[in-house]
Amino acid sequence: MIQQEIQYVFLVGAKSLGTYGGYETFVNKLTEYHQNNKKIKYYVACKANGSGCMNPYEIDNIKIINDHEFLYHNAHCFRIKIPKNLGAAQAIYYDVAALNECYRIIKQKKIKHPIVYIMACRIGPFMKGFYKKIHKIGGKIYLNPDGHEWKRACWNPPIRKYWKMSEQLMVKYCDLVICDSLNIEKYIHKQYDGKGINKTNPKSTFIAYGAETRESKLADDEPQLLEWYKSNGLKPKSYYLVVGRFVPENNYEIMIREFMKSYSEKDLVIITNINNKFLNNLEKKLCFMSDKRIKFVGTVYDQELLMKIRENAYGYLHGHEVGGTNPSLLEALGSTSLNLLLNVSFNREVAENTALYWDKKNGSLAELIEKADKMSADTIREYGQQAKQRICNIYSWKYICNKYEETFCGTSI
Repeated sequence: MIQQEIQYVFLVGAKSLGTYGGYETFVNKLTEYHQNNKKIKYYVACKANGSGCMNPYEIDNIKIINDHEFLYHNAHCFRIKIPKNLGAAQAIYYDVAALNECYRIIKQKKIKHPIVYIMACRIGPFMKGFYKKIHKIGGKIYLNPDGHEWKRACWNPPIRKYWKMSEQLMVKYCDLVICDSLNIEKYIHKQYDGKGINKTNPKSTFIAYGAETRESKLADDEPQLLEWYKSNGLKPKSYYLVVGRFVPENNYEIMIREFMKSYSEKDLVIITNINNKFLNNLEKKLCFMSDKRIKFVGTVYDQELLMKIRENAYGYLHGHEVGGTNPSLLEALGSTSLNLLLNVSFNREVAENTALYWDKKNGSLAELIEKADKMSADTIREYGQQAKQRICNIYSWKYICNKYEETFCGTSI
């Protein structure tokens, strides 16, 4: 029997193998599910310092190689140090430095036919050079374009222009675009197929993001859970939940304003990383601190606890509207029975008829919340069963990781 050659895959773009950000969770799950896969060997770039970095000395089941390298889930992880005071440019520096290190490792170890998988479109102006270098040593570049980063409200016009130009160049200088949303894949081809200066006719495939389908390992009387409820003045099934990045395009302003308009006797629990400037702006507009139902409770990094909090929520509110298959939505569909989603194509694609939908019109979400408050337990249970079945069928991590194995180890494209 001929021994199959190992496929080496280099992952660039996630800050770490964490379990909170989208790409970080993806890398964590991909390496976890493939840790005993003899066909694939992963190399993973991680931040050594700054926002989102991980300290390998504080995490179980990590084998330290030296201060710059460690093994986790059998993946060889290398740390990239980021200079201070780079501001928004640090993400660009990080990806460029990580790609240079990938190239160095490939050359040093004489790795044949590597795949370099880049997540997000941050470094378009540098891609032509990397594309040529990686191809020269027999490798290929795959790209996950994320969502419509250039539409995010946090960017000023010049930065948005950079993001759009960067996306164009990264799509042009890659061998395969892996989209985690069918709507993003349609957008890529609509934007870049055909002829002309912006047209690159990219090859693409669709592999969604994943989610867990199991229940939390925490019992209802777990001291950790009870203490979290006590410290935040909460009880199971007495709250609506929001989990996600605290940025304007996730429509926190609308969700809070509409909840305040509603007559719901439940709480609105918001789990997020607080941005004080954005928080203060919201308070000036909404005066939400006068409403005792609105509760910002910080972040919850313990995944079992977060899963249990989702399971015990009466309902989940989702206001994301910019790009792709959103991780927090999948996790909610896998854990929370009743989900109230902003009516945009990305959310419809994921949840279909397993959720309720609201729009940005004045009163839309408030009316839906009041309707949800009156729903019978049987109806809510039915929504939950359908949502979990949809996650199990299409978005389970096992299914997603199998699709990636087929893509990485399949025939050449």
